[in-house]
Amino acid sequence: MAEKLRLSATIPAKPDEIYESWLDSRKHSEMTGSEAKVLPRINGKFTAWDGYIQGTTIEMELNRRIVQRWRTTDFPSNSPDSVVEVVLEEVENGTKVVLIHTDIPEGQREDYKTGWKEFYFDPMKEYFKSK
Repeated sequence: MAEKLRLSATIPAKPDEIYESWLDSRKHSEMTGSEAKVLPRINGKFTAWDGYIQGTTIEMELNRRIVQRWRTTDFPSNSPDSVVEVVLEEVENGTKVVLIHTDIPEGQREDYKTGWKEFYFDPMKEYFKSK
């Protein structure tokens, strides 16, 4: 049975800065500290973390929302892609980033919960704090 999770963090940046960085190869790489390649359009392919993550952007709502089909090299080969939705909401001290990750292969939820924090939210806070 597939699993899901919902996480959020406040990032010290405007929604448009995060949106642009998520969908730009160079900025995504700088933001996470690892190589990413992103084709910033609907049905555009992406990879992140040196190819560990790969997928396709399936919805984009300018400066507000990004939805991607998403998988890692840890997914069983017969598992369908999961879906990652990134929602950006401007708040007083930056942007509340809400990440909704669904269709995670059974037994992997906690790994991705930790991974999103350690490999995305924490580096994003540092990256935008220094800008």
